[in-house]
Amino acid sequence: ALLAALAAAPTSGAAAFIGPSNAGRRVAVGDVTRLPPLMMNKRASKRRPAKKSGGGFGKKPRVTSMNIKKRAKPDFVYAGSLRPHEQSPTRLVNPDDILSLPDYAIDGVPKRKGSSAEIEVKTEEDIVKMRRAGRAAREVLDIAGRLAAPGVTTDAIDAAVHAASIERGAYPSPLNYRNFPKSCCTSVNEVICHGIPDSRPLQEGDIVNIDITVYLDGYHGDCSEMFVVGGRESLDEAGQRLIQTTYDCWVQSMQLVRPETNYNVIGNSIQEYVHERGYSTVRSFCGHGIGQVFHTAPNIFHYKINQPLDVMKAGHVFTIEPMICEGDNHPHMWQDDWTATTVDGKRSAQFEHTLLVTDDGVEALTGKIESSPVQWWEEESQFSKGVFLGTSADAVARAKELGNLVK
Repeated sequence: ALLAALAAAPTSGAAAFIGPSNAGRRVAVGDVTRLPPLMMNKRASKRRPAKKSGGGFGKKPRVTSMNIKKRAKPDFVYAGSLRPHEQSPTRLVNPDDILSLPDYAIDGVPKRKGSSAEIEVKTEEDIVKMRRAGRAAREVLDIAGRLAAPGVTTDAIDAAVHAASIERGAYPSPLNYRNFPKSCCTSVNEVICHGIPDSRPLQEGDIVNIDITVYLDGYHGDCSEMFVVGGRESLDEAGQRLIQTTYDCWVQSMQLVRPETNYNVIGNSIQEYVHERGYSTVRSFCGHGIGQVFHTAPNIFHYKINQPLDVMKAGHVFTIEPMICEGDNHPHMWQDDWTATTVDGKRSAQFEHTLLVTDDGVEALTGKIESSPVQWWEEESQFSKGVFLGTSADAVARAKELGNLVK
């Protein structure tokens, strides 16, 4: 999803995408091509016509062409070693199996627009429903993460995500959002974000971000996490440092969230932390407000902003989802118009929570639960040993109940 300059607009994926529309234009960088920064609504300037029979919605598989992979141009240059593989047909949703459908489920076009300037303060009823959506998203993400093993395809993970979402009465939010063909995003190695699940088997030593959003009873819950295929022993030291640095900069930025704090502290802390350690933070995508609308104000920048932004208020709900790269932070777009890789083929990592600003701090609405595994980067974090659920009194108490003291 894209925005022009600092103005908010509806976004096109789990992360917002920033800059002016540049459809079809590429700038040469060495032997690969670099897209100039895009806008927050990447299909706003060239929107596809609505499909009459629906995309991921319906009782019968009437639409089978929406996710047929476009034939790659023979001269297209990939930045790294990853290549697109065959995609399975789009999975369908029976409306009788879920509580509600998002307004884009049929034709792929979001109808409800969030505010481009004013940040919504959620009501008590909103927050109750967003906690439920966040819990459901966490449960689905944990299910998906357990499948990240050698030989398992990302399409198999998507199938599990699709089924688990529906089992909870939720619609998998990415499905048919601006015609995205799958129920989650799986971003492997050099993929920054919005990777489309396909038939490629995961390999030992891969790192993969699984990005889950569910739409439950009218509200979205959005989260993502890194997984190491084959376990820590399968990952080189450089990859371990990348994940640990990404996790720590993310936790540090969340610890700064509290009422009357300017939103610019988030990006400032992230950039300072990762730059000191030799990494770059992606500027072309940002976090976003969330609720009944998938993407809305505020835009959460993961890099330094040298001017005041809005001020946080209790009841604001948004995502922080930094994308941190080993090398160049510019995206290289695949021909599917979704997959964004690093321009130099080096790896990228990302974490994401849906966050609620409370009177006394912040609460991760998509925080881990009793059955969630604790990862090594959580145990070794410089900022929060164990699971981070937030800084509010309630979040700290829940963390203690889980046996993970938040400091």
